[in-house]
Amino acid sequence: MASLTESRATVLKAAQEIVAAAKADNREELTPDETKLVNGHLATISALDLKITAADASTKTLEQLGLLGQGATTPADDAGNDNPRTLGEHFVKHAGVRLKEIKGMQGASVGAPEFKAATDPQITGGTGGVFGPYLTQIDPTIVRTFRPRLVIADLLGSGTISGQAISYFVEGAMEGAFTTVAEAGAKPQIHFAQPTTVTDALKKIAGFIKLTDEMMEDLSFVVSEINTRLLYELGRFEEAQLLNGDGTGTNVLGLLGRSGVQTTVAADNTDNADGLFRSMTKILTATGYDPDGIVINPTDYQNLRLNKDGNGQYYGGGYFQGEYGNGAILSTPPLWGLRTVVTPAVAAGTAVVGAFSTAATCYRKGGIRVESTNSHASDFTSNLVTVRAEERIALAVRVPAAFCKLTISNTPPA
Repeated sequence: MASLTESRATVLKAAQEIVAAAKADNREELTPDETKLVNGHLATISALDLKITAADASTKTLEQLGLLGQGATTPADDAGNDNPRTLGEHFVKHAGVRLKEIKGMQGASVGAPEFKAATDPQITGGTGGVFGPYLTQIDPTIVRTFRPRLVIADLLGSGTISGQAISYFVEGAMEGAFTTVAEAGAKPQIHFAQPTTVTDALKKIAGFIKLTDEMMEDLSFVVSEINTRLLYELGRFEEAQLLNGDGTGTNVLGLLGRSGVQTTVAADNTDNADGLFRSMTKILTATGYDPDGIVINPTDYQNLRLNKDGNGQYYGGGYFQGEYGNGAILSTPPLWGLRTVVTPAVAAGTAVVGAFSTAATCYRKGGIRVESTNSHASDFTSNLVTVRAEERIALAVRVPAAFCKLTISNTPPA
């Protein structure tokens, strides 16, 4: 056995010396002759490994036969089994120490010498039996919970800011009007009211989680999932602030909380689609801006999507083809030709129509920051790492009248 091991060491050393010589000559590749020699050494090493494994197995077999012939016993195991009688006792006796070392490790396996008492049944015992933990396959995939698409910020204009707030002017109303006048007659005066100064300060959205050193080192896939979820939850809160923030304290003043946003109310559930169009018209006539998007709750969109005409045909196309068999089916047909965002970010019973990209801007300073440290509080002595995610945003709505809030009705017509 020793000679096989020594031979293997000698051949390995020869191969390593060839590679070392090439590196000493500052060569990135071996010559054909050197490659041939190294491959030959590797083949010899593989053959020696097989012989060493076979010799080792043979030695163990002889040792076991010797013990059986002498009727020898071994010290008691952790379960107190001096003379194992079943496969389970035998397995624990020979593999118990290794089981303690690998408990909980994915993909680990242990082996024990083959043994079977003639009258004992071989069973798995189910998930709670002796082999339960080792016959249970672990799927490390983390199935994500429901995560709605984040789209409100994509609808809005975007910008960067260097200070701590953004100030802008909202145009005042025009007083007076042009008219026709007679020769030498008095002309009407026109006056534009003073513009209103609006200031939207940056607001910080932040949160943190703590991870152990062991999790970061041993379960990196879990860490990546947590980090991904952390950033998603930050974006989800941002979306709620941009749309519904009330502006109190550290909250952002969202779109729907702005003074000057127009409103429309649907008369009944057959008037909802018309109410959306009336909202578009209000925006165009009041501001001159063309609406470019509709934000609607999934439940409200479903009610519109499933509407049928007198012939039982879906207005938005059926579940196999488009309207009356024309064209392909669209999974989310736009309403009145506008980009339609279906999201639970807006409450059921409310739809928002607006000139999102031109009348409002979401400002960011520095983007999203993700930082970590083990120096917070007692993290260092507790082997913990604090991961913090934060961002600073401000929402400027320069033309509030370019947005209209529609109250959707679920009441049937009288």
